[in-house]
Amino acid sequence: MSLLAYLAFLLLLGVVAQWSAWRMKLPSILLLLILGFALSHFTGMRIDNYLKDESSLLSLVGFFVAIILFEGGLTLKFSELKEAGTPVLRLCTIAVVLAFGLTAVAARYTLGYHWQICALLGAILVVTGPTVVAPLLRLIRPRRKVASIVKWEGIVVDPIGAVLAVLVFITIQEGGVGQGWDIVATALVKTLVVGMGLGWGLAKVTEGLMSRHLIPDFLESMFFLALVGVAFAGSNAIQHEAGLLAVTVLGVALANQKKVSVRHILEFKENLRVLIISLLFLMLSGRIGISEIQMVWQKGLMFLLVLILVVRPASVFLANLGSARTTFREQLFLALLAPRGIVAAAVTSVFALQITGAAKINPENETYVALAGEAGELVPLVFIVILGTVTFYGLLAAPLARRLGLSDANPTGVLFAGAEPWIRVVAKGLVEKGHHCLLLDTRFEKVSAARLDGLQAVRANILSEYAEEEIDFAGLGHLVAATPNNEVNSLAAREFQHRFGRANVWQITPSDVDFHHQKAVANHMRGRFCFLGGPRFSDLSSFVGKGAEMKSTLLTDVFTMEDFKTAHGDNAIILFTETEDGKLNPVLSEDEKIEGSITIHSLVIEQDDPETKALKKKEVSEGKSES
Repeated sequence: MSLLAYLAFLLLLGVVAQWSAWRMKLPSILLLLILGFALSHFTGMRIDNYLKDESSLLSLVGFFVAIILFEGGLTLKFSELKEAGTPVLRLCTIAVVLAFGLTAVAARYTLGYHWQICALLGAILVVTGPTVVAPLLRLIRPRRKVASIVKWEGIVVDPIGAVLAVLVFITIQEGGVGQGWDIVATALVKTLVVGMGLGWGLAKVTEGLMSRHLIPDFLESMFFLALVGVAFAGSNAIQHEAGLLAVTVLGVALANQKKVSVRHILEFKENLRVLIISLLFLMLSGRIGISEIQMVWQKGLMFLLVLILVVRPASVFLANLGSARTTFREQLFLALLAPRGIVAAAVTSVFALQITGAAKINPENETYVALAGEAGELVPLVFIVILGTVTFYGLLAAPLARRLGLSDANPTGVLFAGAEPWIRVVAKGLVEKGHHCLLLDTRFEKVSAARLDGLQAVRANILSEYAEEEIDFAGLGHLVAATPNNEVNSLAAREFQHRFGRANVWQITPSDVDFHHQKAVANHMRGRFCFLGGPRFSDLSSFVGKGAEMKSTLLTDVFTMEDFKTAHGDNAIILFTETEDGKLNPVLSEDEKIEGSITIHSLVIEQDDPETKALKKKEVSEGKSES
């Protein structure tokens, strides 16, 4: 099979794995690892067959990891540190030192390696990384504070682990802990200066170029890819493994400057990340042979258990000892979430090659020869750790977060853009039925009225940076843009697609929907139109003004949708449906079949004519009405 065919097949497998994971609510990385390993084992296809040497693959992997860390850095806002700052600092300092020491000790007594290899392994395995954390967060959907802590730790600790591994390797080269401290200190200072200096410097240059519009729109995506390449390769050329620190600082610096928006670049990088993660995990898992796994699997599993059950919990709890910024539940969740990813695999491969190469150059050096034999086992061992941690944390984290009250299994709450009287009536009816609602409005009197009604409301513009960065959207699965301004609704629907997904972003039918295409907003700029019949803002306001109230009705074979329409006719607007498992969904504006055992939530104006009374009596007698 040609290289082109192999890469095309990898893309296909990547799509299959990502789609299957989405459908089955599983970590996508788990399926990618399994498919990559199976592809190599059953067909013999692996990336090594198409590359001259391993260094080419490691360079490619390094650049891919740099892109992912840069994209991760673009998501790190300093505003998140108001709540998460202290826990993040402790996890990236105290917890790293503890994990390094405990992992080295665990490796010594479960694997039986020399202390040099144990220390190197301890340094490598302090990392978690956005390649595994980001997909898990998308699956778990934890509360804002916990998500910020996990995200910051996962991104920041990657370059820390890589730098720590370099320092340990230098110590090994210099002959031990008691020697070469000046070289180690010099390497550390040089790494920090080069990585942080080049990353921050390139960010300021980019900020200046973009603020002066010197980079045309069509070149921006390519420019940022080149920028990541320059930062990564340039830093590594000056100081080994400083590149990961440089691209992370570059991303964070660009994310927190105020002159220009990099949101559109972030969206491009998010799509690129899914592609890169798929290719990386399929390629790297395919490089591990079953014979290599068989060589280390027994001691590897023992080491894995110690990492999961002892090292991570001890690191998290001890690092947060005496801190009031995280609750016990949050600490327990963090203690049971530390999957390893691509950075661990890539760094392990690099140092395993270097130790093996050093042994070949100095065959008379017994220490190097002994270390080379153990270094040869590091790659399959770390693969076991990656597969084991992704499997364990991926399957445990979501139910654990729900059990601890830190996330919702299927968030179906509704974020309303607007707090008009009719919105307050609708939201109050949904809240009374146990659904989470949040109202955003810029007018003080509207927000105050909503709070007096017992609703959660925030005075904020739905299009503001505050709404995007400061508000906790936990438990919310839908946006209903329902302000009096059609253009604001359209913009809000477009802006929040990345958070809720295109299928869960709605807006009330705009008044210009029937206008000529020269005057109406383009369809691709809007969300989905909600509520049966497509009522406009004025229709809903008028309906509530006439005394309409929220009514919940369970449809069955006895009391059907036709019975409901006959009973209420034009005096009802169906807004939401709710399935038996509590999943809430706005109803599409165009006619759709609503059938089966399902609850509908509607705005209803009560009538007093005899026929309607008879149908209501039937509805109530069957116990199917929940007013």
